[in-house]
Amino acid sequence: MGLGICFHRLLTHRSFTTPKWFEYFLTICAVTALEGGPLQWVATHRKHHQFADKDGDPHSPRDGKWWAHAGWIFVGNQLRQDIATLKRYVPDLAKDNVHVWLTKYHLIPTAILGLTLFAIGGFRLVLWGTFLRTVVGLHATWLVNSVSHIWGSRRFETRDTSTNNWWVALISFGDGWHNNHHAYPVSARHGLRWYEFDLNWYTILIFKQLGLASHIHDAPLTARTKAKLT
Repeated sequence: MGLGICFHRLLTHRSFTTPKWFEYFLTICAVTALEGGPLQWVATHRKHHQFADKDGDPHSPRDGKWWAHAGWIFVGNQLRQDIATLKRYVPDLAKDNVHVWLTKYHLIPTAILGLTLFAIGGFRLVLWGTFLRTVVGLHATWLVNSVSHIWGSRRFETRDTSTNNWWVALISFGDGWHNNHHAYPVSARHGLRWYEFDLNWYTILIFKQLGLASHIHDAPLTARTKAKLT
């Protein structure tokens, strides 16, 4: 719920809306993935879409497969953006004091979670619930940036190298249908065919039934029709 649904589809692309209290709850879930705060993550991803696979893309495989996967984090400067740069890409979030606070203190929810897990089950539970979970989550996200811009199928002729990769989609709960996403970035649905499993999309539909999601954007009918024919 944190990365794929909140940081990606809700905050970055505004693919749907939720009550503010629920948006903040989802954002707290997202920061416990240890991929930075909302302003930082959203600014990076919006920049990726603006310069996808061109100069200025924070994590394009054109700069190397390892760079796209994790090198851009370890040796790049993308995660050390100044406030002015962040505000240019996230003016909406920069006006929200809660998102600004969660960006500045994004490690606090993870610390609280870790202490809670330790109190419940000791260090073994912390290993499973924090360290292992974080490592798996990081690589799932990074695989979308690297593998889904190198290997896979291309249903739509986008101006980048994005691909649809089924096994990355399984690991990332739907974000591996990346060519679909780059063709229609505002769509909350990434899997456009019945077999393109998109758990994040199904979860958003559950939110809708519970009254927690509205104004849900979908790919146009012509795109979904093309998806059925290809």
